[in-house]
Amino acid sequence: MELNREHFRAIIFHNFRRGLSRQECFDELNSLYSDKVPSYSTVKNWYNEFNRGRCSIQDESRAGRPKSVVVPEKINAVRELIKQDRHVTYREIEASLDISMTSINKILHEHLSVKKICSRWIPHNLTNAQKKARVDWCKEMLEKYIQGTSKAVYNIYTGDESWIYAYEPETKKQSTVWVFQDEAKPTKVVRGRSTSKQMIACFFGINGHVATVALEQRRTVNSEWYTTICLPEVIGEIRKKQKNRRIILHHDNASSHTSTQTKAFLTERKIELMGHPPWLSFKNDSFQILEEEMRHELKNYMGKLRQRWDEKNIKEAVENVGTKEICMCDKIREGVKDILFPKAH
Repeated sequence: MELNREHFRAIIFHNFRRGLSRQECFDELNSLYSDKVPSYSTVKNWYNEFNRGRCSIQDESRAGRPKSVVVPEKINAVRELIKQDRHVTYREIEASLDISMTSINKILHEHLSVKKICSRWIPHNLTNAQKKARVDWCKEMLEKYIQGTSKAVYNIYTGDESWIYAYEPETKKQSTVWVFQDEAKPTKVVRGRSTSKQMIACFFGINGHVATVALEQRRTVNSEWYTTICLPEVIGEIRKKQKNRRIILHHDNASSHTSTQTKAFLTERKIELMGHPPWLSFKNDSFQILEEEMRHELKNYMGKLRQRWDEKNIKEAVENVGTKEICMCDKIREGVKDILFPKAH
């Protein structure tokens, strides 16, 4: 016969009633049943129970593990709260459904697989019609220029205006330094851009930089400046080698670019327009590469001269960098291809 826990408890109770001590009871059990006997601690605990007046050798009923609140009803309730308010907090869910933070966390991450993220900033909230116009334009360009393999792409030139500052804070990437494990992390004082600045218009073709035109004496970018100073200089640079070269111009929808005066100027000089859908981000990642390359070279150039910078000096630096340092940059070539032939997602 195989003895179970209740059988041993009955023997312990019998020895307790016989007046045996705890040690004597354990020794007797050990001599009779060897390695099957309960431990001395078990014998001791049951002697204590019997001393307190306990007579039953059965296990007492227990409340057991509390019922989990992570049930379909609660999961659906949390889902509805999130749908009603995307900003709802843990405490608001806890107050509404009367469940613990641990259960809320389990429902959110294990059952609903949601996470809280910051909204991504976008310059404009496009309508469906505007989104369609962007996609249609991209598809049209890809088809018209055969995925960028048409020879006509060598006639396309793109440009935009941008501010160049005498001092511009370093980017996070530019300020990274190597530190050893026992060294303190470096710090830097936050500084804003300098007030000395120069507006420039930069133009590129598929083979690289074409022209950089500076805006004189804090003038504003308007149709007059664009058609009498900027574009004539750009066109002159393009047609230095081929007087009658075909030019396809790509610029954004700024007022100076779309005015009647500008359209008349382009028509008179037989300049074709590539078109630009509403709110298409002209300064995409690729054009940003072009600007960063120029700013990087400008900072190097200006650092070598060590003099007080004013608009005249900035203009000279822009002209030197624009014509010498970046005209053969491979990143510019690749960047212009991406600008002119974006993928139609």
